[in-house]
Amino acid sequence: MADRFLASRTALVTGSTSGIGLAIACGLAAAGAKIAINGLGSPEQIDAALQAVRDAGAADVRHFGADLRDPEQIEAMMAAIDAWSPLDVLVNNAGIQHAVPLAEMPTQKWNDILAINLSSAFHSMRLAMPGMAARGYGRVVNIASVHGLVASVNKAPYVASKFGIVGLSKVAALEYAAAGTRDSGGITVNCICPGWVETALIEPQIEARRHALGNPGATRDDGVRALLSEKQPSLRMSLPEDIASMVLWLCRREAHNVTGASFPIDGGWTAQ
Repeated sequence: MADRFLASRTALVTGSTSGIGLAIACGLAAAGAKIAINGLGSPEQIDAALQAVRDAGAADVRHFGADLRDPEQIEAMMAAIDAWSPLDVLVNNAGIQHAVPLAEMPTQKWNDILAINLSSAFHSMRLAMPGMAARGYGRVVNIASVHGLVASVNKAPYVASKFGIVGLSKVAALEYAAAGTRDSGGITVNCICPGWVETALIEPQIEARRHALGNPGATRDDGVRALLSEKQPSLRMSLPEDIASMVLWLCRREAHNVTGASFPIDGGWTAQ
């Protein structure tokens, strides 16, 4: 039987209609939480995500739409969730990227990336954390990136946003460190910093690397190793479920003193 240690808890995962966010939502659901999902997609995609979370074991699940570039929409979403069920777990996972040299980066892309990757987390945290503190338990897990710890070329706004969320998380962790008790679970704020994660979005890159090898017999695994060889020494990707497992551990009561930390899941990338 699954460990339903989050029964009676409510969680919001942003950017959770697919990929890493959906895996996190399903993991929290399996632990018994009520789940608020948020993210883009057609009605069919959103329905499929809701069903996946329901099938994983959610006590209840609802989709809350909000354009995370807009603070007013974030405020409306957070108020609607609070009216439904006060929030205990907040996972800021939503993120976008646009990779071009600094001098070629469109101003609107910079603004959008900073708004979604960083400012939306600030808004959700400022709205959710006082209630968490009042109740004595709260978990904020911000999905940063290896690029919150090290930089790469052609990713100025993405790297800036991810370094920013690591710093934001440290400040919030300090401000709420003394809230709650060991028994209640306390309030913690942490970042997870994934390297390469196996999602549908990177399949074209894998295929491109496989073809670039010039070997007709090259496999998908060969393409993966070629793609990761530049930066990730393990030469293997994480699964979205691996990231979800780390989120779940951080939500446990015994993680009450784990706060203000950033956890790379990067196959040795940042150890170099």
